[in-house]
Amino acid sequence: MSAGTAPVAATTTTPPPGAGRGRRRRGRTPLVVASAVVVAAAAGVTAAVAAGGRDGGTAAGGSLPPATAQVTRQTLVDAESFDGTLGYGASHRAAPRGGGTVTWLAATGAQVTRGRPLYAVDDAEVVLLYGKLPAYRTLGPGTSGDDVRQFERNLAALGYSGFTVDDDYTSATADAVRDWQEDLGLPETGRLEPDRVVYADGAVRVESHDAEPGDPAQPGQAVLTWTGTTRVVTVSLDVDDERLAKKGAKVTVSLPDGKEVPGTVAGTETVIETGADGGAGGQGDPETKIEVTVTAADPKALTGFDQASAKVAFTAAERRDVLTVPVAALLALAEGGYGVQLVEGAATRIVAVQTGLFASGRVEISGAGLTEGATVGMPT
Repeated sequence: MSAGTAPVAATTTTPPPGAGRGRRRRGRTPLVVASAVVVAAAAGVTAAVAAGGRDGGTAAGGSLPPATAQVTRQTLVDAESFDGTLGYGASHRAAPRGGGTVTWLAATGAQVTRGRPLYAVDDAEVVLLYGKLPAYRTLGPGTSGDDVRQFERNLAALGYSGFTVDDDYTSATADAVRDWQEDLGLPETGRLEPDRVVYADGAVRVESHDAEPGDPAQPGQAVLTWTGTTRVVTVSLDVDDERLAKKGAKVTVSLPDGKEVPGTVAGTETVIETGADGGAGGQGDPETKIEVTVTAADPKALTGFDQASAKVAFTAAERRDVLTVPVAALLALAEGGYGVQLVEGAATRIVAVQTGLFASGRVEISGAGLTEGATVGMPT
């Protein structure tokens, strides 16, 4: 890229001939809207390029174009900006599997780490462990599987030993579990019941209570809601914008105080949103959305914003050090494809071009005879 040439950022895709307006879409703010592709030649002259013209171009009839523009060398960026929400990410519900009475809940706003209790039913603690698999069955000697390995990994991390962390729940595992149950004040069965633990990716923050101590613990009914502990930005995208949100992609976050901080796409999740009221008390059609979680390069930059709005600029494609012209300089060729009208003093000629990225009203072009600083016609 030449010195002093600033990058160009825009929301664009390659437009079909004749496209004049961008499609309006809810829930996002495009950075720039690209110009329409011009499909008629200047002064009513149809641009035709013969077989030989693909290399050197052909002379164009008529007078000089009414306006001109320069071929520039710069960076084009396909980017879009969307509204997001600053917070702690997606909310999750913790619900007992069996009956009883809720006797204790971790305080709202509290951070709970591995091995610590989230809530208690009938004065028996339900503790947090780390892992992606939910607790779905009773584990005991003779069982095996990924959930066994996940549980044993947690036991080892909590300081219990005497067993091998693998897929098999052995008598040695049962001995370690009895030690763990003794420390928790639970019956020392050597088996893990699924209603004794809640799995999460890491430490959690108690967001709210859905029950009070003394309430009945209804199976499947949430007693509290939890989130992650790191402040993040959550953005809801339409499915056709999924290309923007690749895990690990770099983004820019605009905070409520006007500051911009670099960020990274930490993960995406496909969710189904219930449709809005469809009138007469009905429901609209549900929508599939891509929920994107963005983390800041400096987490401290998000402190002080528990729940607030933010904007996230995603970059889908970038082309560095390329020749560009205004989109309006493109001519639709009679034989297909596009060309530009090169202006050379008092003469003009039509040159076929290959188009690349469209961005900020400009388009990447390549072709014989094209150089930085050349003049091209701008049809009306």
